[in-house]
Amino acid sequence: MKRMFLGGPFKSLVDKHTGIMPEDSIDLFRRVIDHFEDRGWNVHCAHRREHWGREFMTPAVCTKTDYEQISLCDYFVAFPGAPASPGTHIELGWASALGKRIVLLLETGREYAYLVRGLDEITHIERVEYSDGRIDPAAIEAAIGRFDARG
Repeated sequence: MKRMFLGGPFKSLVDKHTGIMPEDSIDLFRRVIDHFEDRGWNVHCAHRREHWGREFMTPAVCTKTDYEQISLCDYFVAFPGAPASPGTHIELGWASALGKRIVLLLETGREYAYLVRGLDEITHIERVEYSDGRIDPAAIEAAIGRFDARG
């Protein structure tokens, strides 16, 4: 079974009044999760694990858990955030240092950090662009296929 860690902005998306992420943001993550789980993948996503913001883990627990899950994954797939998501950027660093294959999900027309844009100079990167808040999971699957074709 293939394993994916799906990362992206989290705390900055949680509404201060409702205590959860907005539905359109949840749908963005669910679309990827459902697509790959329907195909037999194990998808780890902290957003889902922490009930979309309703049950945040402590910093010590989430840091250790995320690092362990990234260590175990075959592919690290992430929305880096624009503006930058500090947590996702740390996870990108871990995934890079661990030699994980990384798929960056980049929203068309957004400006991303230089270290994200140049990451393919030091590690294995595929990019998938999306727009209008809608990601096509088949494009992520194609990016993973390109990794697999290279061996």
